[in-house]
Amino acid sequence: MNEKSIKIYSYRWVVLAVFSIINAVIQMQWLTFAPVAREAREFYQVSALRIDLLSIIFMVVFLIACFPASFIIERYGIRIGVGIGAALVGLFGLLKGIFAANYAFVIVAQIGLAVGQPFIINAATKVASNWFPISERATAVGIATLAQFIGIIGVMIATPMLIAQNTDGVYQLSGMLKTYGIISVVGAVLFFVFIREKPPNPPDRKTLEERILAVDGFKQILKNRDMKYVVIMFFIGLGMFNAISTCIDQICEIKGLTVDQTGLVGGMMLIAGIVGAVILPILSDNLRKRKPFIIIAMAGMTPGLIGLAFFDGYIPLLISSFIIGFFLLGAGAPIAFQYSAEVTFPAPESTSQGMLLFAGQISGILFIVGMNRLGMIPSLMIFIGFALINILLSLLINESEMIQTNN
Repeated sequence: MNEKSIKIYSYRWVVLAVFSIINAVIQMQWLTFAPVAREAREFYQVSALRIDLLSIIFMVVFLIACFPASFIIERYGIRIGVGIGAALVGLFGLLKGIFAANYAFVIVAQIGLAVGQPFIINAATKVASNWFPISERATAVGIATLAQFIGIIGVMIATPMLIAQNTDGVYQLSGMLKTYGIISVVGAVLFFVFIREKPPNPPDRKTLEERILAVDGFKQILKNRDMKYVVIMFFIGLGMFNAISTCIDQICEIKGLTVDQTGLVGGMMLIAGIVGAVILPILSDNLRKRKPFIIIAMAGMTPGLIGLAFFDGYIPLLISSFIIGFFLLGAGAPIAFQYSAEVTFPAPESTSQGMLLFAGQISGILFIVGMNRLGMIPSLMIFIGFALINILLSLLINESEMIQTNN
């Protein structure tokens, strides 16, 4: 293969930017009601469970749409695959704003948005593979992951500021939902204007190799020893994060923290995830290593779990939350996503990433139910045991050959 056929284009950063924007927007639409659950109950005159349903819908629909979305992304590319997600975000985000006062229609809009989610978040490694050389891919996936955190933090901060009270003291959510609807349309338009499927020349030699179909790729992934270990690690790690972030208010209440302190403890995981996603994937790319960073992620989050389980007080819990976010979200998610794409090559990247997210969604639901039945502190103690299993699994995986050998 002629070396001149390999070329790296600066436009890759534009593609990553518009993908990251729509990635942030879908997270914003997912957790719109989380920081104002009490006000939403008052606005719609429904139970707490029916407000929680607006977020739970995303987890349930993901289990149904995950693999079809991955297949379409691989079969038709990111412009069409992610474009479906972007179109759904723009359409249903706007409709949710227009019909904000109608709870039933908001449910319909949430379902439409939830269908769009896997078309977006399953494509991070595919975007990285199409546009970035192997030496930059963990960084690219880390930036896409960073965008998700920014979307979540943004909605947590902005939503309470965007709702308003009428003369009777009743909160009004319509203005806030319309604002997010406009943002969703803008994000979708930016995606379609600036997205490109792939550059004229591939970013490295591996990209030139023939890829296998999604169904065959799925079978190959299931046979891969290292991928099996990573799936188990995600089942445990991502499931624990989903459960802890969902139940953080109950955990902090037991520890005697105020509502404001609870919000900061929960937000600290995401802030730490942003810090970690900026630093650790870049180090992984520069050192051309994946396994050591996955080991660090699994081992590093364990003291944070111990802190949440055994420590009391605002500062110790804040530190524990930071540790979990920095290692689990900053290193574990983006680097493990890219590692799985490399060790299962030439299987489709969107399929391997979708499988990891699928595992984390299932365990998240199971762990949330378990925490509410067993209790917060006993569940955290069990999570510490799960974390030790993840450390062992991370030691058993092999280093990615692709990151070491590909130029």
